[in-house]
Amino acid sequence: MKQTSFASLEYAGKKRVTRREKFLGEMQKVVPWQRLLDLIEPHYPSSGRVGRPPIGLERMLRMYFVQQWYALSDEALEDALYDSHAMREFVGIDLAREQVPDATTLLKFRRLLEQHQLGQAILQQINGHLSEQGLLMREGTMIDATIVAAPSSTKNQAGSRDPEMHQTKKGNQWHFGLKAHIGADSDSGAVHSVHVTAANESDVANAHHLLHGDEKHVHADAGFTGVEKRDEVKAAQQQGRIKADVNWHVAERRHKIKVMPEGLTKELTQALERVNRPRFRGGYVVKVAASSEACLIAKLLKYFASASTGGMLPMGSSSRSVLNQWTQRRVASSSCSRDLHGPSGLITSVLYRPLIVSAKALS
Repeated sequence: MKQTSFASLEYAGKKRVTRREKFLGEMQKVVPWQRLLDLIEPHYPSSGRVGRPPIGLERMLRMYFVQQWYALSDEALEDALYDSHAMREFVGIDLAREQVPDATTLLKFRRLLEQHQLGQAILQQINGHLSEQGLLMREGTMIDATIVAAPSSTKNQAGSRDPEMHQTKKGNQWHFGLKAHIGADSDSGAVHSVHVTAANESDVANAHHLLHGDEKHVHADAGFTGVEKRDEVKAAQQQGRIKADVNWHVAERRHKIKVMPEGLTKELTQALERVNRPRFRGGYVVKVAASSEACLIAKLLKYFASASTGGMLPMGSSSRSVLNQWTQRRVASSSCSRDLHGPSGLITSVLYRPLIVSAKALS
């Protein structure tokens, strides 16, 4: 029987529950720990070898998750576990009996996951868990990409940069590192696909890696213009990995919207590009709705009301196209922005971030 220390008794007697404790308590309930442990255990070192026995697998996995949740380096995580009782309680460390595993131990655990390609397998396990809970609808997908910066210094043993990374220019700024291409469920926001390339790879060239094949609609920003004409996408459709009749909803380029004449058509077009647009926030994809959407919907309803009473407003082909797209994307049913917070979002953010910041970029 494990004896409770005086420090734990004193901490348990406090009245206020911190946000960190609430968050870790939710993660304790929603993460399918046993499924993940069964996945990693065949590759984890056993205790039958000569030397110091390895640290428990569940403890290392929990440390790994805490590191990703709070975006901590190896050394910062080690310090945080010494400082935070809530973190130690979640990981299962009692300082009265044992020390916190050092930063090198966590580095070796990450390399173990990369060596056996367990990151993608963990993501698949989580997606299976979410599907069983009815949190993945699989009818629509949002796709986007983000740059993951890495040190560009050549002051290392090899005297060169990582050959798997590259520099790229975004706006007026240069970046060096990787690019994470993300595919997320358009209804729940849960990530189901991750593809990592060098930073100079184009977004549109990797779109076919981000679809699971069951979606009817794909939403993307202007960086994916012309995606339906790509040879990679056509080949995937011929092989049956992507539906031939999938609808691509790609945002218009900003300069084309800027030169449009002022009026209702331009306002609706601008709102259309803002609604259901994939965005990265806090390490995961969320859907962001425009703050002035309610006002624009009111204008749209007024437009239809005028038409139904006989007072037809002038509507060209571009206006009709905008209104048709507006209706298809269910703007009227998404007047409130719905950020991805909750169990499904938290699980997903934890499990695909390690794939983005893979062990290659964590050196």
